[in-house]
Amino acid sequence: MYTQAPEGNNKMKRVLGMMFAMLAIAAIAFEADNTLGTWKYNTAKSKQASGMSPITNFTATYEAADEGVKITGKGERADGSKIDVVTTAKYDGKEVPVTETGLPYDTVAYKQVNANTLVAERSKKGDKYHATVRFVVSADGKTLTQTAKGTGADGKSFTTVAVFDRQ
Repeated sequence: MYTQAPEGNNKMKRVLGMMFAMLAIAAIAFEADNTLGTWKYNTAKSKQASGMSPITNFTATYEAADEGVKITGKGERADGSKIDVVTTAKYDGKEVPVTETGLPYDTVAYKQVNANTLVAERSKKGDKYHATVRFVVSADGKTLTQTAKGTGADGKSFTTVAVFDRQ
């Protein structure tokens, strides 16, 4: 008597096992965040909004924190004023406070689009300032570009492009 059921079941188990492994890898890859790390502002490649003293140097560190990110940054503007920022946010789109000096916003909400892309909504309580920011890490992982579009405290629209090099 000839039966193939056991061998057929083994093939099915292998196929299901491979499918499960691929799904697990895809889930891990989706949870990745390539913005994590230390980034230095590239003045030459950036386009700043008018109305504020230009940034001359700035370094930001993005660290994994509680299903989201902790961002700390320090720098300086051309007029000598300091930039100092700290915030921790989940990627849930919920607004959180930003402790800052030298920036026009005091709240931010982040969402992760994929491993190379974040979006954020920045605003200033009791002010007209509001911006939507898209953070994109280059395919080689060496450049982070932040494109912000919004309305400044003066009520005028603006667009900025901040380019950062991975350190």
